[in-house]
Amino acid sequence: MPGVGMDDGRSFRTTHWSVVLAARHAPTQESTAALETLARTYWMPLYAFIRRRGTEPAEAQDLTQGFFARLLEKDWLMSADSERGRFRTFLLTALTRFLSDEYDRATALKRGGGATVLSLDFDTAEERLSMEPSDERTPEQAFDRAWAEAVLERVLLRLAAEFDDGGRGGRFAVLKPFLTEDAPDGSYREAAGKLGLSEAAVKSGIHRLRRRYGELIREEISLTLAAAADIDSELEHFLAALGG
Repeated sequence: MPGVGMDDGRSFRTTHWSVVLAARHAPTQESTAALETLARTYWMPLYAFIRRRGTEPAEAQDLTQGFFARLLEKDWLMSADSERGRFRTFLLTALTRFLSDEYDRATALKRGGGATVLSLDFDTAEERLSMEPSDERTPEQAFDRAWAEAVLERVLLRLAAEFDDGGRGGRFAVLKPFLTEDAPDGSYREAAGKLGLSEAAVKSGIHRLRRRYGELIREEISLTLAAAADIDSELEHFLAALGG
């Protein structure tokens, strides 16, 4: 994955998860918005974990919503702080505890009977899970894989927005096939023709795309960490999960 391991030289900035942690005893509008953003981005790994445990879709959906209802309560967030330095490990620890201790309460939110905490696309989630290989992957491994895919999805959305900005719509779609793979013979020429550019310009654009791809992966991962020192190890976990 080109560029992923490189440090772009910028200082570690305040992250979504660090904002939440800093204000967990006295939530602010900013910290609440940060937590909701994290929840909307990383709900799919939780749903995948619950489904991989053998839970039926309707019940898994209720449990996912029930968990987020509890997550967004201040007192619960303050007490469920195991492994809180990384949002990923905090989230899985918190979910496991929730499923163990609060199962009856969560399933009491009958389908359509409880308040919807987040608007989540469970139909798409089921489609994605149906395409997963039927193997012996554990719920934890399913969580990690879905987590890595959620990071990647966020990165690709941001990358597309950047490269299609300024009236250059469609450029990302043409260059995306070169993101992680070497170019077959003639492909630079074909891409240049589609974009109305020279082959040299296309190669330069691919170089910038790959570099920015690596930067954005590091940046997205940093949003789920409380300390800059954890970025490299979390990046290794991300790459291993994608490969698993």
